[in-house]
Amino acid sequence: MMTSSSNRAAVPEAKGALDKFKYEVANELGVPLTDGYNGDLTSRQNGSVGGYMVKKMIEQQEKQMAGK
Repeated sequence: MMTSSSNRAAVPEAKGALDKFKYEVANELGVPLTDGYNGDLTSRQNGSVGGYMVKKMIEQQEKQMAGK
């Protein structure tokens, strides 16, 4: 059985775009995410960024599937 790390992008070329998106979402939510140590952020702050990223990606995919 193959295992993969959740820290690796399935498409390595997408890593830069995902990182940019992550910082945009953090900024929108007011989460002080930095390019470095973020251990001082709460689980709630980190989770809100990841959750909102997924929500926005799903919304975008739904729009594409609806032909908009």
